[in-house]
Amino acid sequence: MVIPALIADKKAECCPECGAPLVIRSSRRGPFLGCSRYPECEFVRPLKANADGHIVKELSGQLCPHCQGTLVLRQGRYGMFIGCSNYPACDHTEVIDRPDETALTCPQCGKGKLLQRKSRFGKVFHACERYPECQFALNHKPVAGTCPTCHYPLLFEKKTAQGVKRFCASKACGKPVTAEVDTNE
Repeated sequence: MVIPALIADKKAECCPECGAPLVIRSSRRGPFLGCSRYPECEFVRPLKANADGHIVKELSGQLCPHCQGTLVLRQGRYGMFIGCSNYPACDHTEVIDRPDETALTCPQCGKGKLLQRKSRFGKVFHACERYPECQFALNHKPVAGTCPTCHYPLLFEKKTAQGVKRFCASKACGKPVTAEVDTNE
């Protein structure tokens, strides 16, 4: 969930080179301020130079449910998040991008659920919530079903040239599953 108000602000600073508003952009090294007229104007500035400590922007009109203080957008070690402006007195935080929880049970341990996670490079994968005890991971979207060949209790969807297809999630099998077979056994 990306909040559009975080990207463009009506009261934003103006670019010193062309006068267009500056917007928050992100790269592999983190967020920064850049000119909204890119690529015509290539002005960029680090976000922290504009911030008060690690506060990026005040979210006016949104109040903290704990202390009724104003919520602010912050830049932390692991990316951007929403927190209370009264920190450290109030430690309320909210995640901007919540991982998708699936109702699928981990096929390896049978105890944990599969969660959507992001690697340090931003690639999405699904893994067992019991990590590090269970190290099951899948690079594609998991789908409930059973493989008709090896009877493995999980399938995954993969985009191919012929469209989206389902495959067995077992590394030993990995065979495609046809649409005629009932996958919800």
